[in-house]
Amino acid sequence: MAARSVGCCVRWLRSVLQGRAGPRGWPPGGGCAPRRAASGPPGSTPGAGAALPVSYPALRALADRQPDAFWGQLARDTLVWDTPFHTVWDCDLSSGKIGWFLGGQLNVSVNCLDQHVQKSPESVALIWERDEPGTEVRITYRELLETTCRMANTLKRHGVCRGDRVAIYMPVSPQVVAAMLACARIGAVHNVIFAGFSAESLAGRINDAKCKVVITFNQGLRGGRVVELKKIVDEAVKHCPTVQHVLVAHRTDNKVPMGQLDVPLEEAMAKEDPVCAPESMGSEDMLFLLYTSGSTGKPKGLVHTQAGYLLFAALTHKHVFDYRPGDVFGCMADIGWITGHSYVLYGPLCNGATSVLFESTPVYPDPGRYWEVVQRLKINQFYGAPTAVRLLIKYGDTWVKKYDRSSLRTLGSVGEPINREAWDWLHKVVGDSRCTLVDTWWQTETGGICIAPRPSEEGAEILPAMAMRPFFGIIPVLMDEKNLSLFSKVCLPGLQGNVLEGNNVSGALCLSQAWPGMARTIYGDHQRFLEAYFKVYPGYYFTGDGAHRTEGGHYQITGRMDDVINISGHRLGTAEIEDAMASHPAVPETAVIGYPHDIKGEAAFAFIVLKDKVGDADAVISELRSTVATKIAKYAVPDEILIVKRLPKTRSGKVMRRLLRKIITDKTQNLGDTTTLEDPSIIMEILNAYQEHKDKKAARQ
Repeated sequence: MAARSVGCCVRWLRSVLQGRAGPRGWPPGGGCAPRRAASGPPGSTPGAGAALPVSYPALRALADRQPDAFWGQLARDTLVWDTPFHTVWDCDLSSGKIGWFLGGQLNVSVNCLDQHVQKSPESVALIWERDEPGTEVRITYRELLETTCRMANTLKRHGVCRGDRVAIYMPVSPQVVAAMLACARIGAVHNVIFAGFSAESLAGRINDAKCKVVITFNQGLRGGRVVELKKIVDEAVKHCPTVQHVLVAHRTDNKVPMGQLDVPLEEAMAKEDPVCAPESMGSEDMLFLLYTSGSTGKPKGLVHTQAGYLLFAALTHKHVFDYRPGDVFGCMADIGWITGHSYVLYGPLCNGATSVLFESTPVYPDPGRYWEVVQRLKINQFYGAPTAVRLLIKYGDTWVKKYDRSSLRTLGSVGEPINREAWDWLHKVVGDSRCTLVDTWWQTETGGICIAPRPSEEGAEILPAMAMRPFFGIIPVLMDEKNLSLFSKVCLPGLQGNVLEGNNVSGALCLSQAWPGMARTIYGDHQRFLEAYFKVYPGYYFTGDGAHRTEGGHYQITGRMDDVINISGHRLGTAEIEDAMASHPAVPETAVIGYPHDIKGEAAFAFIVLKDKVGDADAVISELRSTVATKIAKYAVPDEILIVKRLPKTRSGKVMRRLLRKIITDKTQNLGDTTTLEDPSIIMEILNAYQEHKDKKAARQ
């Protein structure tokens, strides 16, 4: 099945590039913006008719060598345009200049809503899987369009104009989707802030973006717990002079204090018209800001623009996951991260898909929650984080096998490199060894998936726990990174690295050609953008990640460059050690941290979680040391191994390794922002375990 679908992908792309077909015969304009052929002056956007691709390698070659022909035709046939673009791309990575589909105008909300409403208004756009088990809510494209228009008119009535920034502090819900699309409809810029950040972190992001309006809920629900969102917003906006209004929706029936800035959102929307004319936006106008952590500690607001981002999100959603009309796409990510932006909202809705909004946690009310949802909603594609998979492994296979997962066709992994045990469990237990499993690599900065096993040639193998193949138009190169070390800064202007040729080599992962979905700048600090991504290796986009190119020419992501340890002159990714240790049947989760060592320069410290009812913990530790020595080398064996009950994770499931590093380097007096932790009490829990570990070590000496 998977091989046939890949063949369909290649045939579809070939037909589009030959000018014979658009994606699934999408309708024009959606009743709001007439669709016109996006043909510019002669010679400005070369077509593909001169060299028709006949295979996957040929399509890749066209995307790499003639991006004008490849992306220009896809943009014409995939997106609904108000005004045609005259230039496909104008990019120069050496100077950080990025521009796509110049001269073109469109509206993203029209592409995500109106065109589908014209064709099939009662098709389901969203299935909101609420925190309360078994209480999903279905929203059609017609309903979502009407809600979006009412929200857009409400924003306009409260002074939001084209180009204004709007902060959205809401958990996964139809309201947050409508708020994002409402901003897109009127040309405002949405700044979604993860609904787990503290008031201080929220205020910092609001102030940096100079937001005029904040949209939030009275309260949130997650894992059966109430989250006081409005209370956090109240504290934040005391320090935000640009905020003029706070629009408050209601997730619960509980009343919250309403101040002078506050507006009951449902009441305001009820007074507005369900029709709102879309603003025609330039291709390179700002669509949204999304803040991500920076090496300096100050969050950076990455800017994504209209046409290029939407096109890349839609195409990667369709072809990496083998999306087909009528599928139910289940991305478990929070909307506050880029995965939620690209693969909960923009990619699926541009493709007319049914997208699942998952509000809860993988273990509420029990560890079968994901799989019960798959059975009940008949999900076809399931996209989640390796850390959630490792968590669920602890609870055994019974919770999975209890539910019917026959609807699943594609499984996906996102957020960090997936270890082999988690990959095998996801493939064999969840997917019954029949589903395509795609380990995807990308970043907030890239906008969409850049490396994944699919698309590919028909019948091409998928290697476990490996991203493998670049997407069309993505050209990876590996650079000599001998001058980078764990404690060096990422931004080293003018580092003259060498391109590593051939296979079976490891280095710094860079991309040598621009693509439509990439971020354009850091809001208010373009110099920082240039230094972080384009000056480390001049002429290339520096990802900050390390990678290995195998003998077969496939790409294995080895982790962040600052997660590389230099042990006695041997450079080693912490992910590689973690993968080796996680192969032990008693160890579902590990986190390996580098720390200074008097003799070795750096050494490895491993935190491990054991499965329940493990008898001899000392025997497990001994076996782990042997496993690492066997799988990697003796020098890779961690000097210290500490058993903990759990690892410090954000609500999105990422392990906060910087906290572990501060604990083992005795820098706990300044832990930094810990508001995204799922449970802040874990810090004291690990500190106590570490102190006990040190006391035992001292007693032995």
